[in-house]
Amino acid sequence: MSAPVLTAVAWPYANGPRHIGHVSGFGVPSDVFSRYQRMAGNRVLMVSGTDEHGTPILVQADKEGLTPRQTADKYSRMIAEDLRGLGMSYDLFTRTTTGNHYQVVQEIFLALHRNGYVTARTTTGAVSPSTGRTLPDRYIEGTCPICGYDGARGDQCDNCGNQLDAAELVNPRSRINGEKPEFVETEHLFLDLPAFTETLGKWLTTRTDWRPNVLNFTRNLVDDMRPRPITRDLDWGVPVPLDGWRDQPLKRFYVWFDAVIGYFSASVEWARRSGDPDAWKAWWTDPKAQGHYFMGKDNITFHAQIWPALLLGHNGAGDKGGAPGAFGELNLPDDIVSSEFLTMSGSKFSTSRGTVIYVNDFLREFGPDTLRYFISVAGPETQDTDFTWEEFVRRTNFELANEWGNLVNRSVAMAAKNVGAVPAPVAPTAEDEQLKSLARGAFDVVGGHLARSRFRAAATEAMRVVSAANKYLSDQEPWKRKDDPERRDTILHTALQVVSDANTLLTPFLPHSAQRVHELLGGSGVWAAQPELRDVEDLDVPGREYPILTGDYAAEQASWESREIQPGTPLSKPSPLFSKLDPALGETGPEWAPIS
Repeated sequence: MSAPVLTAVAWPYANGPRHIGHVSGFGVPSDVFSRYQRMAGNRVLMVSGTDEHGTPILVQADKEGLTPRQTADKYSRMIAEDLRGLGMSYDLFTRTTTGNHYQVVQEIFLALHRNGYVTARTTTGAVSPSTGRTLPDRYIEGTCPICGYDGARGDQCDNCGNQLDAAELVNPRSRINGEKPEFVETEHLFLDLPAFTETLGKWLTTRTDWRPNVLNFTRNLVDDMRPRPITRDLDWGVPVPLDGWRDQPLKRFYVWFDAVIGYFSASVEWARRSGDPDAWKAWWTDPKAQGHYFMGKDNITFHAQIWPALLLGHNGAGDKGGAPGAFGELNLPDDIVSSEFLTMSGSKFSTSRGTVIYVNDFLREFGPDTLRYFISVAGPETQDTDFTWEEFVRRTNFELANEWGNLVNRSVAMAAKNVGAVPAPVAPTAEDEQLKSLARGAFDVVGGHLARSRFRAAATEAMRVVSAANKYLSDQEPWKRKDDPERRDTILHTALQVVSDANTLLTPFLPHSAQRVHELLGGSGVWAAQPELRDVEDLDVPGREYPILTGDYAAEQASWESREIQPGTPLSKPSPLFSKLDPALGETGPEWAPIS
């Protein structure tokens, strides 16, 4: 029986277009994983959306002379279009400004409050002297008082991993304009993180199969658990549903609090749009369900500590106990799949510094599958990785064009020219059977890697089959077998069978070209389904519309198994699967890109 698999993908801020560094962390890995899980027969629910509250939106709105909602509307659509072009097979990509999201966030909060995991405290808040606007902790930086790192944020130090308070920073400054913030007294609601020390700590000790970078980071999370503010002095965000708070126009939930709840609220919205409002329960309350969360390494804290604490609190399962909230007992994450950073010239991609390659520009110039492949085989899976045009050109030309594209092209072309269809095999030899056995055996190996989010190993193993098939063709030389058509046809049938198998193995990485190969082999219909961008009406706010990504993935034919090709299936002359790039591009990059 198929298992429910939740793919929870980090929510990109709707304050600008996304660059390839972003999608190397939250994007491509999550889609490769989801496509494999669907092909393996599991019931996948892949959800996310644009994160639209908090200071980042306000800052961008000021820059562009727009309202926060206009800014969110603009970039939510832009980001959704880029993710559609990349082939991100979301069941629902929504946003955090929906009526549904507001309701779910407030219900989760009320359960936390009833169970005693929320407290009110008078604290010190940072304010911009020039604008009078509250500065979130993440928008303040300075020197860490613990390790001395000059670049620590007001909520945590990425160098030593310790949780901080902005007022503790040495020489604090605004990341927006560099000015020194003023600190004033204000009342806020806090999540009582210390009340999860025992239960969260015990749960974290069971997470032994996470990626090393996540395990190393989380070991210290419970050593310094402090109450964490969940409200801010802002007028842009989800209102607080408590007497004395709900009518205060400058009190809203902190953006980090409502954004992590988005994984669940998006699942609820998907269920409501599916016609079965309770459908989300299969992924959130079934003990057999698996929840896999994808993000960049700067989000580990929120997914390995904060989100599990919120779920434990809602479930009444923290150190203080309590009763389950309105949604029952919700599942905690099973896997935190955190990628490192994709850098350029040793530095993080940065719009402000001009070190940025936008997804839209990349897709327009090179298409989606070359980027998907590069991120999978050369991306920051386990360590920071520098993007270079030279390496991108090399991977595209030698692996996609010369190896995979050439195998497809010459196998199909020779069969089409000599037979006009898939040839019938006659008396296969040991060499033929050995190659087919190698391809069949790769399904377990590649699938095992994909199930554990080991994308580089999976892609490398799939390409090993491609290399073996190319060597087989070179050794067998079917083009010299004019006087022995039976042997020629057997060789070509073997090659086409392995092309079919390799195409299945590569489908999670290369879904667009996989559809083409399916058709080149005489197939029809949808092999690898693509997402659709649809405008929908808000389920709870009449008259408000917004774009979502969704798709009919049940209609696709791709499945994780070897399928015997059928002799006699008509074939026609193929066109190249991948075009080789100009080697000079590796030295300069395209004109629109920064020089690395």
